[in-house]
Amino acid sequence: MRCPLCHALLALTLLCNLLLLYYTWHLRPAPRPPSSLSAGITVIVREFRAFEHGLAELQRSFLRARPALQILVASELAPYPPVPGISLLRLHPSPELPGAAARLESHVHTRLVALVPDGCALDPPDLLERMARGLRDAAPGVRLVAAGAGASLRCLHLNVSQREWTAQYRVAGGGESCGAVAGAAVILMRSRDLFDLPFPLSRPLLAAIFIQAALRGWRVKVMDDVMFPRTPFPATDHGRWKAEQAERAEEAATMRALGMKLLRGLDGGERWFGCTKETPRCFGTVVGETPDYLYEARWTPPCCLRALRITALHVIKVLEANNVRYWLEGGSLLGAARHRDIIPWDYDVDLGIYLEDIALCPELRGAQDGSLVDEEGFVWERAVEGDFFRVQYSQTNHLHVDLWPFYPRDGLMTRDSWTGHPQDIEFPESFLRPLQTLPFAGALVQAPNRHVELLKMKFGERAIEEPEYPNPALLRMGGR
Repeated sequence: MRCPLCHALLALTLLCNLLLLYYTWHLRPAPRPPSSLSAGITVIVREFRAFEHGLAELQRSFLRARPALQILVASELAPYPPVPGISLLRLHPSPELPGAAARLESHVHTRLVALVPDGCALDPPDLLERMARGLRDAAPGVRLVAAGAGASLRCLHLNVSQREWTAQYRVAGGGESCGAVAGAAVILMRSRDLFDLPFPLSRPLLAAIFIQAALRGWRVKVMDDVMFPRTPFPATDHGRWKAEQAERAEEAATMRALGMKLLRGLDGGERWFGCTKETPRCFGTVVGETPDYLYEARWTPPCCLRALRITALHVIKVLEANNVRYWLEGGSLLGAARHRDIIPWDYDVDLGIYLEDIALCPELRGAQDGSLVDEEGFVWERAVEGDFFRVQYSQTNHLHVDLWPFYPRDGLMTRDSWTGHPQDIEFPESFLRPLQTLPFAGALVQAPNRHVELLKMKFGERAIEEPEYPNPALLRMGGR
């Protein structure tokens, strides 16, 4: 009895295995042909103008070539005139819609996304497949592939310094990988990478994408053998003028959101997005000699350094024109010795002056009575914190130069009031007889002689060689 039962169980097991093999073989999905790669791509059109566009033509071209493509138009405003049949992602939440409706992840369900500018056509039909293969076969570190839209692309090197609030571009050398591209482009990337960006669809789109990619170490591969035909939009003079106005405002808002105050090298120049004479400075009241940006591992915004240089050179020009004896004092003397400039994380400029020379300068005399705005808009005033003068960049922007009045007594330079800073001490007048000049803020500026010896007296033996933040008791450089 036991032997026939074993045979029956064995036969049943073999039959089950045969049935499993049969269904596995016949029911598995058929392999996709190469031409189906585009079915796994969502096309996102973000770079267009709602008031004048070619979205209808773009949609017809892409769907004629690949009917299964999902095309998503991302915008704060619905296009006008309306485009029948488009899928619209409204980037601003609307009170009558669920919160997920404004989220990119709710609309994209493919593995890849193609960011396509307005006016493009999909001709020949395999352009997206070729880009997808280029991304699949790319070297490690490449997370984006770029193809020209209407013209060839230039490969750019991009260095982004959060510490210095700056993005710097240059044309990449031969064999150097790209960090960005110049020119209108179609970008293909993995959907999960786009979702990972905190500002995935900010405009200008390419600049925002490349800066965020650079901070993550992502590289860009240029597809030289892929070119999308493109008709530029807007096509009218009035539309182009409106687009230029919008682009400037969008770029400024996006760079502020990304923490970029200066773009260097793009189109061969500089573009600034920080404070000006007409706007407040980029940081608030300084507590404990430690500005807020130091806690964020950033240094002084470049716009603030520029304003400090301009203010310092203006003050020096006025003092020299009125024969007021001055010299670099405190941290500014330390900056001249170490950097030939303002210390990169400093927030003001310090100059010493002879107390008796105040009467020689109309601006200082006016400041003694309250405040005075000179012909170039700089504000001269007596500081409220102590017995010294302050010159502000403007009535709105309070970046400033402090002027500290000293007088000689028994061979020492002294003051009637002190701030309590460790480096704020009396020193021999011999350091000022004679004065020398040092490079500072782009000019030769008067400074104490034997300045290294004076700096050691004020800041310690290794102050020049070992940089430190203004108040190490609160925050040390490098988080030490």
